[in-house]
Formats: sequence, structure tokens, C-alpha cells
Amino acid sequence: MKHIAIIFTLLVCFSANVSAQLKERVFSGQVKEHISNLEIPFVTLSMLNTDGKIVASGMADDKGNFSLGTTQNGKLILELNFMSYRKVSQVVETDKNKLDLGTIFMEPDPMVLKEVSITAAKSAVSLTLDKKIFEVGKDILAQSGSVTELLSGVPSVSVTPGGAVSLRGNSSVLVLINGRRSGLITGAALEQLSADQVERVEVIANPSSKYDASGSAGIINIVLKKNKNGGFNGQVRLVAGSPNDTRFTPSLSYKSNKLNLFSTIGLRFSDYVGLYITDQTVNQNGISSKLNQRQDEKRHDDGRLAYFGADYQPDSLNTITIAYLRNATKDHDKTTLTYNYSSAAQDSALVRSGESWERRNYNQLEFNYTRLFKKTNKKLTLDMQYDFWNSAKNWNLSTKSIWPSIQQRPEIRTNSIGSSKDFAAQSDMVIPLDSNSTLEYGLKAENRKVSTNFLAESGTANVWTIMDQIDNEVAYNEFIGSGYVQLRSKTKGFSYQLGLRSEYTEIKIIDKKGIYDSQKDYIRLFPTIHIGYEVAKRTSLQLSYSRRINRPDLNSLYPFNEIPDYNSRYVGNPNLNPSYADVFELGLLKRMGTLTINPSFYYQHNSGMIIDYSYRENELFISMPVNIRLEQRSGAELSMLYNPYKWIQMNLELNAYHFSQAGIYANQDFSYAGNTFTSRFGTQVKLPNKFSVQARYNFSAAVNNAQSHVKSIHGIDMAVGQNLMKDKISLLFDVSNLFNLRSYATTTNGKDFNISQISSPNAARYRLTFVYRLNLSGDQSVRQAKSGNRN
Repeated sequence: MKHIAIIFTLLVCFSANVSAQLKERVFSGQVKEHISNLEIPFVTLSMLNTDGKIVASGMADDKGNFSLGTTQNGKLILELNFMSYRKVSQVVETDKNKLDLGTIFMEPDPMVLKEVSITAAKSAVSLTLDKKIFEVGKDILAQSGSVTELLSGVPSVSVTPGGAVSLRGNSSVLVLINGRRSGLITGAALEQLSADQVERVEVIANPSSKYDASGSAGIINIVLKKNKNGGFNGQVRLVAGSPNDTRFTPSLSYKSNKLNLFSTIGLRFSDYVGLYITDQTVNQNGISSKLNQRQDEKRHDDGRLAYFGADYQPDSLNTITIAYLRNATKDHDKTTLTYNYSSAAQDSALVRSGESWERRNYNQLEFNYTRLFKKTNKKLTLDMQYDFWNSAKNWNLSTKSIWPSIQQRPEIRTNSIGSSKDFAAQSDMVIPLDSNSTLEYGLKAENRKVSTNFLAESGTANVWTIMDQIDNEVAYNEFIGSGYVQLRSKTKGFSYQLGLRSEYTEIKIIDKKGIYDSQKDYIRLFPTIHIGYEVAKRTSLQLSYSRRINRPDLNSLYPFNEIPDYNSRYVGNPNLNPSYADVFELGLLKRMGTLTINPSFYYQHNSGMIIDYSYRENELFISMPVNIRLEQRSGAELSMLYNPYKWIQMNLELNAYHFSQAGIYANQDFSYAGNTFTSRFGTQVKLPNKFSVQARYNFSAAVNNAQSHVKSIHGIDMAVGQNLMKDKISLLFDVSNLFNLRSYATTTNGKDFNISQISSPNAARYRLTFVYRLNLSGDQSVRQAKSGNRN
């Protein structure tokens, strides 16, 4: 906190000095829709002189408030632009240094609204000082599936067939929902959230200091829709799919001048079909043995979500929000594994059948207080959130030898019981110093307690004994206290943002046997710098730097895990340390009529990188995460959006990078250098009678490291839809993973072994969706839950 106080004082003094030297004309106001009198957020504003040259530009905030400043004298013209609204131009003639323009009304453009159908109501890329914003709009592919499927279509983001999310090929990414960590993003929990509830996805490769420093690759922030209409509003969504994917999501809200009541219920019943093929070779004492393994998996997930709460606005300056969310899941999985061994000594075969049951209940209480001030853009927020969940999972495993003789082997059963309590409190303050400079600072404290009890037993004739000494209870306690301060300012076409964040971390791991006890505490500083320059009216340049931390998640720390596979096992590493990254990026955004291009160049230096290490012990193949010395990445990314005609839109993304890794663990040298790339192409076509068609192709090239080789991955998604009854009803049909192309092939090499595996966790899925909207218009939807605290 001492560091924060010093930086805070320096920044305030600096900004005050700058403010004193500039004599500006400051224009402020608020943008609203003419008919509904509702605020219009994020409107683009430009101040022009009489020659048509832009002398100041900016964007309204989420309440429609704006403030623009310029040193230009004389007559000026203020222009306001927002998609689907008519452009507004207002002449400003005054000698005053400060002028409140009051409320400026914008009207919907009827010609544009006639063009709006299911697709591409919004689909644009914008570059701000510290993030890229991808508007999801009404893509057909975002109407039926989950958020996991939605992310596979977001530029810079990749999702493996198993659901792992990465940013620019780096899996050390922090995923947020509405700007916060969430218990709803752990494991397969994103499958519980429907993609149609997302308004936009923010990709933040170099986050500013106001964000948590976690995630060396950056942040993916999923922003959910909120209700905007007055009175009663709602919608009902029905989804039916094959393999079974049944979803029923009714939502209802009521909004008056001071009170906003909201509620959402979600029911989901889904089946997944998975197939995994493994071939391995072991060379030991001059003798070679081989194994061919096949795993057939059938998973059934039930999900029940309820969310309700209220916003109360006693006056125009104060808002209080209280809400409760409950997400309960019940999973029932079945798996069959067949093992065929061949060696010079003897061939043999085994069959293992497994069945598991898991229940998980996630609860969240949230409180938010927002205080606005008469001074435009000054704001105080206070957030408190309490998350608590519990889970229980049981496995029953039966193994039988089928060759050369039939013999029943001991049965195995496992039991895992977990619970978590997480409380977070945060306060943020935004203070405009003048029309061009803003100071922000905030404090956050979070305390998390997680306990897990894991037991594995082997039994014959109902006599059970503990297996491999797997009987333990681990308590994980984590406290993170942080504070930040940042100053942003602009003058003419130049802008900058300087920030500093300090985080204190205290972690304790205690187990009842005293084997894995450890305690770590450390304080780190995370500076951020963002510099922007508007080269021309439609061309922006940005240079940025940030320092990040990648803390190990619980799955990477816990020393025991599930054991359904007879041949291999994944274990956590309680001695794992966080890694740190220094990230540099140079980006350009240029709009040329119907074409938008966004190239960027980046460099990442990651010390203490976390990587998986595979080895063989007691006839088992074990994988666990370890720290290596470093990884360096340098790459280039290109995003393009092309709208040659009103009825078609195309987008293209290319990301290529070089990486080098170095480090040694347990005599394994991880030194390696390589190149790889990812690409994506998508198109949306609007047809007569409000028919729409969309298709998307994803490709990830092969990537290697010292121990593993991952083959290229590609997949195709397609959808078609139609709006009926003045857009009150939508019918949609989509196919994900068309032709079952999306599989994951890896080869792992060790001292005396080689393992090749092809994983296809999700077969092709076909879905039909019906949506009925009650008293809704455009892309407005009911309010959704905020996120939880932690990932």
C-alpha cells in the first residue's frame, strides 16, 4: 500500500500541473433515445472545426454521459454516431470554457432497422486504450449453444475439443463474467450459460491496472445482456438437439422509474458422446511392449439455474442492487475402457467399466452500490459478493481380464467431497480531473476457503482397503489484497494511461496427514502503460505494456485426482509456484469504408512458466504440472471484417507466433523452439423473408514442445434461421462440429515410452431452437446474473 500511496501522489501532482497549463473548452451532456427516453451507452462522439477536421473525439459511458474537451477556438460541430441510429450533428458556438449541452436525443434509423434480421445486428471490432471489443450481435451460432461454443467464434480465442480456452494460443488466460471472476467458469460450467445471453466479448491482451493481474495471456471478459425496456418483459427459449440437448429458459423482468425486478430460470438436459483411442510403446530392459486402448464415454448432465434480484434507484445519482443465484448440476457418466497388450512375453487384454455420479450446488449473493455525482463521469462503486458451493462425486470401477484367461480383478471405488466459501469486497473511484484527464483508484480484498476430501478404495468380496494411500483431506486457504491507481489523459490525437497495481497474496495448504502442508505469501507490483495515437480520422495506433501473474488453479495444486483410467493418472503439484509475464503489444485499427483491419504485433516473456510433465512410475503414466525457467513468444495477429454489401459479412483472423522454452525438471530438458499459427474464417448472409445463413471454419496448426506433439485441429459450424411475427418468434437450426472433424491428436515422448492419443470428447450436434419474445424489441433481453468471485 505504501507503493500505491507514492504513485497516487505523483500522478495527482502531475495531472494537476498539466491541467493548470491547458485552457480548454469543455462540453458535456447525456445521450438518450428520443422515443423511450432511455440512455444510449457507448455512443461515438467527434468534435470538428469548420474545416471538417476532428479536434476531439471520445465515447459516452454506460449511462450515456459524455465530456469532450478541446483547445480549439471558434465555431465547432459535435457529431454523434451509433449503430442503427441516425447521425446527429449539433453546432456549438460559445466563448465559455465549460458548457453543459444537456440531453441530446438520437432517433432510430428506420432504413437500418428494416435491414436488421437474425444476423449481425452488431458485429464490429473497436480498439480502445486497453482492449478490443467484439460485438456478438444476433449471430445464429450464438442462439442455440453454450458460451463455450460462442467463444470458439471470437477472434484471438481458441477452444480445444475438451473445452480449454486459450488466447493467442496461450492457455494462461483469465475468463471473467461482467468483469468479475466466477464460479460459473470452472470445469464445464460455461456449458450452463446460453450463448444468446451474451451481449459482447472483450478481449484484453494487455489489461490496465484496474483489472486483476492474473492471466499472463490476458483477459476474456464475457458481458451479459441486461433488460432495457420499461414495464413487463420476458422471453421463452426452447432447444432440442441430437445427441440430446434439451434446454428450457424462461425469463421475466419488470422495470419502472425506480425499481427493476429481474428473474431467470434455466433447465438443461444434455448428453455427450466421447471416443478416445490410445497407442503406447514402452521399452524397458531391452524388451518392447505395446498397448492399444479404446475408451467409449457417455455423459449425461442435468442443470438447473435460478437467478432473481432487484435494482433500486431512489434518485438519479444512487443505485442499489441485491441478487441471488443458484446453479445446481447433476451428472451421470458411463465409460468403458478396453486394453489390448502385446509383448514378446505374453499378450493380454483387460476391460474396465466405470460409472460416476456427481452433484454440485453453487450459490451466489451479490450486492452493489453505485454513486454518481453532479460532476460528469465521477463515480463511486462498492461491490460485495459471497459465493459458496458444495460438491460430491463417486466413481465405481470394475476391471476384468479377458485374455489369456477370464479373471475378475479387484473393484475400485472413489469418493470426493468438496466445499468452498469465498467472500470478496471491492470499491472503485473515478474522478475526472478535467475534460481530458481522469484519475481512477480502487481497493479489493478477497478471502477463499476450499476443502476437499478424497478417498480411493480397492475391494474384493466386499472387503475394502485403501488404495495407494489415497485417503486425505486438504484445506486450501487463499487471501488476496490489492489496490490500484491509474491516470488516463488525452490531448488532440494523443492519449495515454499509466497505472500501477499492487497485490498481496497469502496461500496456505494443510492436509490431515501433514504430507503437503505449505504456506506462501508475497507482494508484487504490476505496472501498466497504454499509449494511443489517432493517426487519421479512421486510423488508430496503440502501444501497451503490462506485467501479469499466472497463479496455479486448484486442479493443478491438488496432489490427487480421479483414477478411472487403469493405465494413466493426472496429479496436481502442491509445490507449484506462480509464473510472471511481461507483455508488449503494438496494434493498429484502420477502417476503410466496408473493410476494417486490425493488425497487431506482440511479445511475451514468461518466467517460471507452468507446463505439464509426463513420466512413468510403478507401471503408471503420470502427468503433473511443473515450473520451468521461461518461455518467450513473439507473434503477429491480423483481424479483418469485410461488408461488401448489406446482405453479406465476412471476417478473417490469422495469428502466427514463434516461441522458445527453456528449463529442466527431473532430468527432463524442456528446451524447445517452434512456430505455429491459428486461423478462422466466417461469413453471414441475409436472405429474403428474414432468412439468414451463417458458417464458420476454425483451424489451429500443429504445435510441439520438448515432450509432446499436438496435431492440427479444425472444425466447421453452420446455422440457418428465420424471424417471424414481427420478430417476436425466431426459428433456428444449427450444427456444431459438422462431419465430426474436431478431434484432438497428441503424441507424448518420455525416457522409455511413447504415447499417441486421439480424443473426440464431443460428437457432431444438431439443434433446433424456438424463441418467443414478450414485449421486447431489437436485441434487448432480460437481465442476467453477474459473475462469482473466483475461477
